Amino acid sequence: MSAVNITNVSVLDNPAPFLSPFQFEISYECLSPLSDDLEWKLIYVGSAEDETYDQLLESVLVGPVNVGNYRFVLEADPPDPLKIREEDIIGVTVLLLTCSYLGQEFIRVGYYVNNDYEDEQLREEPPQKVKIDKVQRNILSDKPRVTKFPINFHPENGETEELKESLPNQPTEIDGDGEQPADLEAPVSDDQQGV
Repeated sequence: MSAVNITNVSVLDNPAPFLSPFQFEISYECLSPLSDDLEWKLIYVGSAEDETYDQLLESVLVGPVNVGNYRFVLEADPPDPLKIREEDIIGVTVLLLTCSYLGQEFIRVGYYVNNDYEDEQLREEPPQKVKIDKVQRNILSDKPRVTKFPINFHPENGETEELKESLPNQPTEIDGDGEQPADLEAPVSDDQQGV
């Protein structure tokens, strides 16, 4: 059982211009006190084919965390368009919100992001060079892909071996409806863990 559960994530200011900051209101509950910080990260996937184009937009530490309910707004600068291949700016990509404890990622929330020109004429006849100030991003916030990873939240109790035996060794994926996606009939393998 996880010591921390995300209860809600609201995407604020969406849709928005590509160069606007990202804002997520994150609500979570802590079921047992944690002596160390939670690390929240927001990652922009710059290319589906090459992870070297991924950009860490923000990383914040929250904690120590006592039992209770929490809410905060994570704000992050937009990705640097100069670090994205020109052909990957317009179209669909992914935004990842992750949370880790003691260096162990235990949850990943993935959102599809559609970047396109707001102006219909630019969409129909796109310029040769992307006009980034005319690009709008739309985070498809109603269908996040949530992946939960089993970790040991209390290694100081010496339960590491017991935990490994009692927890499934595969992550659990849940779609935006709270259901396991139909295409995941078999457990997710290591190379399918991405959102």
